[in-house]
Amino acid sequence: MDERRLEGGFDGGATVVDGTVRRVAGPWAPSVRKVLAHLLDRGFDGAPRPLGADELGRDVVSYLPGETVGSCRPWPAWTHSDKALAQVAGWLRRFHEAVLDFDPGIEAVWREGGIWRPGLVIGHNDAAPYNAVWDDDGLVGFVDWDMCGPLARESDLAWVAFSWVPLHARDVVEAEGFIHFSDRRRRLELFLREYGSNRTADGLLEVLRRRLRENIDAMRVTARSGDVTYQRMLEHGVDRRLVLALEGLDEV
Repeated sequence: MDERRLEGGFDGGATVVDGTVRRVAGPWAPSVRKVLAHLLDRGFDGAPRPLGADELGRDVVSYLPGETVGSCRPWPAWTHSDKALAQVAGWLRRFHEAVLDFDPGIEAVWREGGIWRPGLVIGHNDAAPYNAVWDDDGLVGFVDWDMCGPLARESDLAWVAFSWVPLHARDVVEAEGFIHFSDRRRRLELFLREYGSNRTADGLLEVLRRRLRENIDAMRVTARSGDVTYQRMLEHGVDRRLVLALEGLDEV
């Protein structure tokens, strides 16, 4: 059996085995499989296909062919292009349209997000460049769906913009290769147009402020509950950098 470890992540990452991707399944795995199965049923091809579990109990999904950021810094120039930004906005719009009629039920278990109710959508919750797969034509889709869960559509829109405009703390995005800070307002407006949102840039920034506060609090609470992945995030200062990002939004 051909098996190799994939780079990245705070939870030990994933393994490629004979053309499939496998990772340790958490309590949320059945809910994630239902999301991926629904996307497959709707003909959405920007996500892996669910393939059940293997003999070790690991979750198994199809492998999205293409390139990823991996551990390289700075990130490839493609990730900061207008083309990528527009493609991600289009991907997000199609994804939201595909899950609008998805009802996971209140009994579904999620790693992130609250209890599903009508009016919410399922968000990927980590559709950032490090989880993107691309080829010569651009964006293929996103991997690593463990964090997906129910939330307001505008919250998901703001969170994806945070990663791709990008709107993170200055030192974070500089290390990733983005330096055109005066261009962020234009890029945010481009993202909103390509998605088809009628929200203004200022309106989405306010949504993002709320989302950042929620994420910071949830990350710290989850880490205190004993979640090793979130404890590693805090050890790496992820929460502190989100605080800096929140403070920096007034400059956009």
